[in-house]
Amino acid sequence: MHHHGYLWTGPKERFDNEALRRPPHPEPPPAGSRPELIQRYREVSAEFPTVDLPPLETAYWLVKPRSLVRGTWEEAKEAASWLGERLAEYAPRFASEGDRDTTRLARLVNAAAEQLHSGADVSCGFYLERPSYLSLAVVTCSPNHSKPELACPAQ
Repeated sequence: MHHHGYLWTGPKERFDNEALRRPPHPEPPPAGSRPELIQRYREVSAEFPTVDLPPLETAYWLVKPRSLVRGTWEEAKEAASWLGERLAEYAPRFASEGDRDTTRLARLVNAAAEQLHSGADVSCGFYLERPSYLSLAVVTCSPNHSKPELACPAQ
């Protein structure tokens, strides 16, 4: 088992585009469906695996391009440490003063280490100034507990 780290930051409006953050339905629209529905299905099918937006389900980071992986660690503690470093780096830009609280952030990192050690994924997000959004995720791999059918992006 190992862990991959992901980071995304960008405009909140882009983050809110949920259609590109969820995998396409496993079955295409039935024959005779409205042309716009078929076209939208094709767009989502083509874009979801390549778009850099954070998926709604954390495990789906594993289907994204390998270039989006920000780090890989064998130990949960190392992956949580990376998460803590990113939180410290971005904390001055957090829109909410409460989110900047170092004690709260330290608790979040400690909880993340425990979750990762148990094989779970970790995902967190924060509003930044100028309405932007920061999404951080650490995904357990080989296999992922919630989506074991997803392959490791490093292979």
